[in-house]
Amino acid sequence: MSKSVSKSVSQETPTLFEAMDLRGLTLRNRVWMPPMCMYSVPDRDGKPTPFHYQHYVSRSLGGFGMIIAEATAVSPEGRISPCDVGLWNDDQVAAWRWIVDGVKAAGAAFGVQLNHAGRKASTGCAGIGHENASVPFEDGGWRTVAPSPIPFGDYADPRELSVDEIHGIVDEFRNAAGRAVAAGFQMIQLHAAHGYLISQFLDPLSNNRRDEYGGDLAGRMRFLIEIVDAVRGAIPETMPLTVRISATDWATNGWNLEETIETSRVLKEHGIDLIDVSTGGIVAGVSIPVKPNYQVPFADAIRHDAGLPVTAVGLITKPKQAEKLLRAGKADAIEIGRAALRDPYWPLRAAHRLGLAAEQIPYPQQYVRGAFRD
Repeated sequence: MSKSVSKSVSQETPTLFEAMDLRGLTLRNRVWMPPMCMYSVPDRDGKPTPFHYQHYVSRSLGGFGMIIAEATAVSPEGRISPCDVGLWNDDQVAAWRWIVDGVKAAGAAFGVQLNHAGRKASTGCAGIGHENASVPFEDGGWRTVAPSPIPFGDYADPRELSVDEIHGIVDEFRNAAGRAVAAGFQMIQLHAAHGYLISQFLDPLSNNRRDEYGGDLAGRMRFLIEIVDAVRGAIPETMPLTVRISATDWATNGWNLEETIETSRVLKEHGIDLIDVSTGGIVAGVSIPVKPNYQVPFADAIRHDAGLPVTAVGLITKPKQAEKLLRAGKADAIEIGRAALRDPYWPLRAAHRLGLAAEQIPYPQQYVRGAFRD
């Protein structure tokens, strides 16, 4: 359905629209859509719906090189909200498959972000109410779990996980990864950011354990490394495996860039192909200095000090802004998030504004007659 930018590029081709190789996968460009939760499963069964088909396929038609599906729970208890998608059973595999096929047919690669929300699970959303709060049991909520019994802000108190339960969650990630392969996804991302369960284990502000899963950095990253090893062993050798991480939680004595870099070095040794760099999410109400490019310095540092490819995200909204970051070597790909919600065709518009000829822009054949013109 889609025309692709040739991998053999001329000097005039913007870096943003050069092809990108990631392990055994070649992407048509370096414009990625990051995972953004839709909370749009009204039946609460974890199955994506026709809404998800339109949401993701439209962005593929719009020219993105990689699309990463929203946080997808590895268990019912791992959902951020009752209305989240999941990959904890085979019925969900079948529900995802037609969406995956549609995205790939339209030209983009399709990845999925696997997640367990931990103490930030069982929260409300627009479809059910209780937004920014824990969902009561009588409205379909459940008891949450965490590395330590420390709540997030005003959310309900979580229960501390036993070592056996930790091992069980590692198995859930492994099994979900196998289902992602069966559904046809081309990349897997592990969600270790934004204060969800893996992030909770990493961060000393939420992990007070005294066993092998707590204490020093090696102990706090153990859960993540075990998940990485389990998932790497459950997917094809040629399939990229990435991690989204919060490079800092913006809080005194909390997770920081130095620990992120050291963890990224270990992740590289365990077969991780790219770090998706974000920040924040572990501390409720913390002040974050949000402005254009505010997370780029973290991506830049991880790329150079850990020796892994990275994506940059966070108020990157303009084509020339994105191109400048790539040319400066601060990232390997750019993620366009909320701007992509406003404009599914952001990459097509960006390619035109950066000077690509219409025949080099990844228009679907059916849309060529509507190509942007000066």
